[in-house]
Order: sequence, then structure tokens, then C-alpha cells
Amino acid sequence: MDSLIQYWEQGDAIGRAVAIMLLVMSVGAWVVIFWKAWMLKRARRDLALAAAAFWRAPDLAAGRQAVAELDREAVLLPLIDAASEPVATGTLEARALPEAQLTRRLRDSLHEVLQRLQLGQVLLASVGSVSPFVGLFGTVWGIYHAMMGIAAEGSASLDKVAGPVGEALIMTAAGLAVAIPAVLAYNIFGKFVSACEADLEGFAHDLRETLLGTRARD
Repeated sequence: MDSLIQYWEQGDAIGRAVAIMLLVMSVGAWVVIFWKAWMLKRARRDLALAAAAFWRAPDLAAGRQAVAELDREAVLLPLIDAASEPVATGTLEARALPEAQLTRRLRDSLHEVLQRLQLGQVLLASVGSVSPFVGLFGTVWGIYHAMMGIAAEGSASLDKVAGPVGEALIMTAAGLAVAIPAVLAYNIFGKFVSACEADLEGFAHDLRETLLGTRARD
């Protein structure tokens, strides 16, 4: 802690800007990590419960009501609403076959749900890939700044060099400390989103076949 305070006091505007940038990226990454962990946990749990409740329902209206009570993150409900949405007459969509209309609506709704589940992934990927280089730049600049100060004093003994250089290396460690949690979270959340995507695609396929079969019997 004392080294960080000393580095901040001895640093110039660029060194402090790098430190602030790393701090902002770290805070942003951790906010996204906690939020996505909470959101994806709810989504995965509700997805399994809501899908089971839907298929136990006697009809589409009752199934939608059951899903609405369980689907807190609204991952299944948009698919059901899209499947039951009426087609406006006099449009290009109305000229397509009913199978094509249903497929398009389900596909568009599925893409919207997946976009919500993937929110924050770009930020985590960006922080994980950029922060090590930001920290490295801070280290290089800190060493340069320290060397300039030593040259101005006219003393280049080992004890005079080791201290400032060691403090500058803190920025590299800080960059790695910011990047590692972001990369790990990105990979873990990517697996969770992929699992949800597979379940949603399966539900959309089953819903499409069920509705087409019902219309064919009617």
C-alpha cells in the first residue's frame, strides 16, 4: 500500500492517468461480473422451470401464464409472444407461408433474447485484452520517468535505480490483476450463455413444431 501511495505521489500526469484507467476498467469489469453472474444464474434456473411448466399446460394461453410467473429474466416469454403474434395483412410477411412466418418471428425473438444474455461480454473481453498493455505502458513510462529523475540527480547507484523501477513494475502487475478476472469471467459466462442458447433453440424448435401440428389438425 505504501508503494502504491509513493508511486502516485512521485508519478506525473500520464502515470496517474494510466492508474486511473486501470481502476476504472477494474471497477467496470467487476460490476459486470457480479451483475451477469446474478442474471445468468436466474436465467438458467428459470429457463428449466418455465419450460417444464409450459409443456405441462393444457393450452398456449395457460402455458404463457405459467411461464410469465416463473420467467423473471424474460428469456422464454418473448418466444411465446412472438409465436402467437398476429400477422398484419397487406404486408410482405403475410405473403409468406405460415411455416416461414412462424420461423422468422421465432428467429428474430431468439436473437433479441440472446443479445440481452450477451450484454457485458464485449466489455469483459475488451478489459481482458487491453488492460495488460495499459499496465505495461504504465511500467515503461514509469521507468522512463524514474530514469529521467535519476539522470537529473546525477546518481545511478543500484539502490537509486531499484526503488523507482520496482515501483514502476507495479503497473504491470496491476494490469494483469485487472485482466485475469475479466478473462476468466468472459469464458465462464460464454459457456453459460451457450448453454442457454442451446435450450432456447430447442424450445423454439419444439414450439414451432407444436403450433404447426395444432394448425394442421385444426
